[in-house]
Amino acid sequence: MALARLAGLVLLLLLLGLRVADPLFVSAIRNQGFDIFQRLYPRPPVKQPVVIVDIDEKSLEQVGQWPWPRSEVARLIDRLTAMGAIDIGFDVVFAEPDRLSPDRIAEDNPDLPDALRAGLLALPSNEQVLADAIGRSRVVVGETSVRVDDQSLAGGKRDIPEVPHAALGGDPVPYLLKFPRLVQNMPVISQVAAGRGLFTVEPDPDGIFRRVPLVMMVEDKVRLALSAEMLRIATGGQAFAMKTGDAGLEGIVVGGVFVPTDGNGRVWPWFNGSSRERYVSAGSVMLGEAPAASIAGHMVLVGTSAVGLEDFRATPVAAFMPGVEIHAQIIENVLTQQFLHRPAYAIGMELVFVLAAGLFVIWFVPRIGASYSFFAAVSMIGMVAIGAFWAFYSRRMLIDASFPMGALAALFMLMATANYMREERQKRQIRGAFGQYLSPALVDRLADHPEQLKLGGETRELTLLFTDVRGFTTISESFKSNPQGLTRLMNRFLTALSKAILERDGTIDKYMGDAIMAFWNAPLDLHDHALRACRAGLDMVKRASDLNEERRKEVEQNPEEDFHEIRIGVGINTGQCVVGNMGSDMRFDYTALGDTVNLASRLEGQSKPYGVAVILGDSTAIAVGDKLAVLEIDRIRVKGKNEPERIHTLIGMEEMVADQGFQALRTANLAMLQNYRAQEWQAASEALAGMEPIAVRLGVELDGYIALYRSRIEYFRENPPGEDWDGVYVAATK
Repeated sequence: MALARLAGLVLLLLLLGLRVADPLFVSAIRNQGFDIFQRLYPRPPVKQPVVIVDIDEKSLEQVGQWPWPRSEVARLIDRLTAMGAIDIGFDVVFAEPDRLSPDRIAEDNPDLPDALRAGLLALPSNEQVLADAIGRSRVVVGETSVRVDDQSLAGGKRDIPEVPHAALGGDPVPYLLKFPRLVQNMPVISQVAAGRGLFTVEPDPDGIFRRVPLVMMVEDKVRLALSAEMLRIATGGQAFAMKTGDAGLEGIVVGGVFVPTDGNGRVWPWFNGSSRERYVSAGSVMLGEAPAASIAGHMVLVGTSAVGLEDFRATPVAAFMPGVEIHAQIIENVLTQQFLHRPAYAIGMELVFVLAAGLFVIWFVPRIGASYSFFAAVSMIGMVAIGAFWAFYSRRMLIDASFPMGALAALFMLMATANYMREERQKRQIRGAFGQYLSPALVDRLADHPEQLKLGGETRELTLLFTDVRGFTTISESFKSNPQGLTRLMNRFLTALSKAILERDGTIDKYMGDAIMAFWNAPLDLHDHALRACRAGLDMVKRASDLNEERRKEVEQNPEEDFHEIRIGVGINTGQCVVGNMGSDMRFDYTALGDTVNLASRLEGQSKPYGVAVILGDSTAIAVGDKLAVLEIDRIRVKGKNEPERIHTLIGMEEMVADQGFQALRTANLAMLQNYRAQEWQAASEALAGMEPIAVRLGVELDGYIALYRSRIEYFRENPPGEDWDGVYVAATK
């Protein structure tokens, strides 16, 4: 069983490493899974807030081949403006002069009569005609970016206008996609446009367009995508905002709407099928055939679906979708608040799930038969698939099901195979060991159903120890993307603390995440069990401190790692318990139960509010009070108990007991507690002040304890507890 589990752990670590590396085939399978979700549940159709004025085959027949003269494009803008378009965006860039402009015709035909040439040159250029039309409307001109810094594309370095924006949180610039060159419109056109948006859309390695950058850096300037810029202009042209977290961008705010993005500023459009209801033929608009209602009150995108112009893209829901429709669907996503998003924590969550589920499989499968293993495998894999689709369906959240399903399937196959081989080997061993003593029928029965140990227990005095890491949630959250690192850290930490227990003949009952439960005086009799437990508690605090120093030096040598100081709390209590093999017929542990155990656990939980490392119950303090440095700190009624308990803190070994400084500290502490319980607040405050310098000289950390009582005294001065107050503090938490 151990070898099979070791093989399972190795496979699990290899699978986790594969996911962290994320080679192309892993990401491709993941993306295909997301595509399946979109095909199973495409975005519901809505009343179209955006219209595509389509340069389609019919328009090319009516107006002529593309590119059209800029004067025709100007006429199209005037028609759309007159029909009531909110704003107009072009999925086209006008980067070169119009070859049909009057001035270009005059320049390209030197043999024209002088009068005709002069007349042509006197006419406004087509660019100016287009610019005038743009100036009369709200137009967002399209631009595109390239990844190659080719100076020939734009004739050297330019002054690129930046979109007004604000940053919420950290600096977003390091996370944005960056493009070295921008293909702009001609200056006469660009300068009068209400906005300028990029229609850059890049496919994933498999050629499918799944993600679109809404904000990016081009020539060191922040720019918006065409869809986002149209939304900004349509809502007044105010600045947009970028919200940045620890993992990168979390989203942008444009037009008063928060749009969640991935860490690089890209969105996952929730597509639906290409709908002709979005389209109006550009030719019908220019000829006055399109109804005004088809344009009025709509945002308008001008693009093409003509086959010859080849502006088609593969998307999760369609093999061929006009590129302009991708921008239209993004606008619909934003306006209807229907986004897909893959949270920044998704990878960490998936890795942690695979780790936890994988460990469960490694632990669980060797304990069950083959048929149950198959049922468990189908159930777990099915739940993963259903859970991921539920997240998509109900929350529009993209959670990867492919890798967890594949990893669990691989682990189940390995462990089930190892389980079968182990069962066969166990049967052979049982037959070999008992075959000469029992009848064949009994040997077969024993091989098929090995006898379980009987359960039992006894009552005896034990000293219980509980320890836990303070702030473990914060530490574990910092390892979201590195679960292996957290595992290594906790194993190293628990090993050090376990040695402190085992070297003093303690029994480690169990590990509970970052916590340890241990006890003394069972199964072996130890007459000084309370003293051993207390020495172990102090040693655990020291070992935790030593580990912090080691890790601080390691982090100094490796700045890529983060240092998190590990501080522990220890609770120790002595009393009668029931101890023995406890559990079920299938699994049991040698453990202890009883009120003494519960109180020890509660005492550990009080170490943080009292600002001390080790808290002892009264019976333990009585047992070791003359041998170790112990201070009484309160009388407390812990959660779940009616009777108050006198509690103490353990601050040093035997050598500190004889120290005059400790004797002075204990005297001052007792005086403070007596005056505190007698409601002599001034005397208690003076005694408390006298404790501070003594604790500093002894090197004892009592700042939190002193601060706690100082706060209580100040409170009771203002709010006297009354004559019937018994001085007992009631703990509100465990």
